[in-house]
Amino acid sequence: MNLHQLNYLIVDDLELMRAVTVNQLRGMGFERVKVARNGAEALEMLRAAKFDAVLSDWNMPVMSGLELLRAIRADAKLAQLPFLMITAEAERQRIEEVIAAGVSALLVKPYNASSLRARLERMLSRRPVTVAKPAQTPAAASAGPSDALELGATMPPSRILVVDDYPVSLKLMEQLFKDEYSVLTATDGASALTLCQAEPAPDLVLMDVLMPGMDGFEVVRRLREQAATANIPVIFVTAMADEEARLKGMALGAVDFVSKSSDPKALRTRVRNFIQFVDMRRRLQADYDAMLDAARIREDAENITRHDLKGSLAGIVGMVQTLADDDSMAPKHAAMLRLVKQTAEQVINMVNLSGELYKMEMGRFKLKPVAVDVGDILHRIVDLSRAGFSDKHLTIEVDTDTQVGTELPRAEGDAMLCYSLFQNLIKNACEAAPPGSRVLVQLKDETPLRILIINQGVVPADMRGRFFEKFATSGKTGGSGIGTYSAKLLAKAQNGTLEMATSDAQNRTTLTVTLPRHTFVVGAAPA
Repeated sequence: MNLHQLNYLIVDDLELMRAVTVNQLRGMGFERVKVARNGAEALEMLRAAKFDAVLSDWNMPVMSGLELLRAIRADAKLAQLPFLMITAEAERQRIEEVIAAGVSALLVKPYNASSLRARLERMLSRRPVTVAKPAQTPAAASAGPSDALELGATMPPSRILVVDDYPVSLKLMEQLFKDEYSVLTATDGASALTLCQAEPAPDLVLMDVLMPGMDGFEVVRRLREQAATANIPVIFVTAMADEEARLKGMALGAVDFVSKSSDPKALRTRVRNFIQFVDMRRRLQADYDAMLDAARIREDAENITRHDLKGSLAGIVGMVQTLADDDSMAPKHAAMLRLVKQTAEQVINMVNLSGELYKMEMGRFKLKPVAVDVGDILHRIVDLSRAGFSDKHLTIEVDTDTQVGTELPRAEGDAMLCYSLFQNLIKNACEAAPPGSRVLVQLKDETPLRILIINQGVVPADMRGRFFEKFATSGKTGGSGIGTYSAKLLAKAQNGTLEMATSDAQNRTTLTVTLPRHTFVVGAAPA
C-alpha cells in the first residue's frame, strides 16, 4: 500500500495539535490531509467524501474520539475504515474500552513523527478491522498491565545522542551513559541533524552549545523546524554558565540546561529521571500495541472456534435427522432423536448469537426485522423444556387468547433472537419453579404483542433490584448470571421490553416481554 496516495482525516479540537500532526504527515510526504475540529464535524466529512484513514484525539467536546469511533463502526459504509486513536490515556480499563470498540491502532502522547509513521504503517498493513471482544475468562480478568507486554518484544534501551566537538568530553559522556543506554555520538551540528532525522530517532540529545560551523542553538532551532524532529528532547550540556544563554536555550525548547562543571553523577541522575518519563511512554505504547494484538488473537481464536463448532454441530444434526427418518426406528426413539436435533440446532443458534450479543452491548447491532411466528417458537421451546425438566415433573404449557383455528399473531423481529430470548426465560422459569409445579407461557393477542412467562416461586429479595444485571445469580449451582441479562438485550434489540414482577403473597414470578406486532400488508408476499 502506498501511504503517500491515501487520504487522511485529522480530528482534534486544538488547532496547535492539528497543525503539528498535519506538519508531521506532510514532512513524511503525505499531502492528502484534511482536518476536523471534533468528532461530529469529522463524521459529516467522512460521509461526504472518501478518506482512507482517521487520526483522532480522544478527548474532544461535542463528540469525543471514542464516540466517533463507535459511530464509524456502526455505519456500514465506514465500518472498515482504519482508525488511529491518539491519547494520553493511561487507565487500562479505558484502553480496553476503545479496543473493544474496534480501534485499529493507538498512539501515545507525546509522540514524534517516527512513532506516528510506525503506527500508520502498522495499522494500514493489517487486515480490515473488526470489533474485538474482550476476554471474560478468570485469567484475562486478573491480568495486570505488564501481562500484555509479555506478548511483545523486549523493549530496547533508550537511545541517547551526545553532541560535542571536544573528543575528551565526548568520550567522557559516552562512558558515563553507555552502561544504561544506547549511546550515539556526533562531533558537529550537521552530523547531529543527520542522526536525528534517521530511524529510529534518539530519545534524548545531550548537546554542547559552543561548536564550530553550527552551534548547539542553531542545531536545536533546525530540529524544531522539522516535523520529524520537532519533539526530540534536548538537554544543553555546556561550559556557558550565564543566565542569558540558559534563557535562550530554554526558549528554543530545551528541557534542561546543565553546566559541564557539574558533578557527572548529578548529570547522570538528571538524565535518568528524564529517561524514566520517556521509557514510561514507550512502555505504554508497547503495552497498547500488545493489547491490540492480544485482542485480535482472541478474536481469531473465537472465530475459528465458532466456525468449527458450527461445522461439527451441523454434522450431528444431519446424522440425527437421518436416524430419525429411518422407517425401522421406533416412533418413541424417533421423537427423542428429533428433540436431539432441535437441541443441536439451538446450540448452533447460540453460537451465531454470541457475536450479535456483543454488537448489542456496544450499540452496533442493526436489526433487519421480519415476521416471526412467536407461537411456533414458544411451542418448540416448551416441548424441549418438558423433556429437559422431566425429572422435576413440571407442567409446562403454552396458552394463547386467540380463537381456535385463527392464525396466531406474529412479531416484527428476528427469529433467532426471539428463540434465544424465550429459551433463556423459559429455562430460567423452569429452573426456579418448585418440583411438581406449573410453568405457564401466555401469548397475548395485543399490540404490541405481550408474552408472559409465569412460574411458582419468588425471586430472592436481594436479587430483585439486579435481576437483569450481568453475572447476577442466586442459588443456582454453575449459574452464569447472563441469561436474564442477555434476554433484556435481545428484547431491546428488537424494539421490545422485558420486565419482571414477583409476588410474595401469591408466591409467583412473572416475566413480561413485549415485541412489536407484525402488520400484514394486503397483497404482500408472506414473510
